[in-house]
Amino acid sequence: MDVLLFVLATLLVFIVVGLSASVRVVKQIERGVVFRLGRAQPEVRRPGPTMLIPFADRMRRVNMQVVTMPVPAQDGITRDNVTVRVDAVVYFRVMDPVRAVVEVQDYQYAISQVAQTSLRSIIGKSELDDLLSDRERLNQGLEVMLDSPAVPWGIEIDRVEIKDVALPEAMKRSMSRQAEAERERRSRVITADGEYQASKKLSQAAAAMTATPGALQLRLMQTMVEVAAERNSTLVLPFPVELLRYFEAAAHAADPAVPRAGIPDREPAREESVPDRAPATDEQNFDMAPDAVRAPPDQLGMSHVE
Repeated sequence: MDVLLFVLATLLVFIVVGLSASVRVVKQIERGVVFRLGRAQPEVRRPGPTMLIPFADRMRRVNMQVVTMPVPAQDGITRDNVTVRVDAVVYFRVMDPVRAVVEVQDYQYAISQVAQTSLRSIIGKSELDDLLSDRERLNQGLEVMLDSPAVPWGIEIDRVEIKDVALPEAMKRSMSRQAEAERERRSRVITADGEYQASKKLSQAAAAMTATPGALQLRLMQTMVEVAAERNSTLVLPFPVELLRYFEAAAHAADPAVPRAGIPDREPAREESVPDRAPATDEQNFDMAPDAVRAPPDQLGMSHVE
C-alpha cells in the first residue's frame, strides 16, 4: 500500500512538472513561433495560454508592435559637394513572425544596418536644397530602399523620416547672407512697386484736378484743416506761382523801370567782334596835323606856369 502511494505521488509530481514545462502564456502584443525538434512549425501561437510538448517544443516570442528605431547620424557629401551630417528614424513592424525568426538572425540589427547604408546612399544622390526643402520625396525614397530587403524578412516599413541635417558653420554663414540678400531684394522690389502705383494714382489725381480747377482749391483747404488739427503754431500757406507772375507783369506794365524777377526786359545783345588793338605805349607815335604841332601852348589850352 505504501509502495502504491509512493508511485502515485511520483506520477503526480511528474505530471505537475510536465504541465508547468508545457504550458506557456502568450501576450496580446506577441506571437509565438514553435520549434519542434528543431523544425519551425507553420502555425503561429496566438495570445493566451498554449500547450507545448515537454522536452520537444521550444517557443520564441516575437513582438508585433511598431518599433521605433533611430538611425545614427551619417556623414556624407551631397551631389553638389557639400559635407553634411544627417540622421533619421525608422518605423517598422513584423508582419510574418515565422519569416522574421527563420530568414534573418536579428531582424532589428539588420534593419538598422540597411537604414544606415540607405541613408548614406540617399545623401550622395541628393543636393543640399533637396535635403533642406524636399524631404518628403527623400523619405519616400528611403522607404522604398528599405522595403526591398525587408519584405523577404517578413518586415513592413511603416515610414522613414529624416530628423536633422547638420551643416558646416561656413555653409550656415553663406546661407544666412544669401537669405538676407534675398529679403533685401524683395523689400526693394515691394518699395519700388508701391512708388510706381503711387505715381500712377497721383497722375490720375492730377488729371482729375486739371479737369476740375475747383478740386485743387478744395484739396488745399482740406490740407490746411489737417495741418491746423495738430495744434501747430505755424501754418504754411502755399501761394500759386502763377499769381506772383501776374503781379510782376502788372507792376512792370505800370512802371517799366521796375525789373521783372527772372524775366529779362530784352534779349541780351550779341557780342560784336572787335579787332584786336595793340596796347598803347609811351613810345607810340600819333599822327597829328602839322598846325597842331606848331601851335603855341596857349592855343592848345595849356598854360605855362613859371
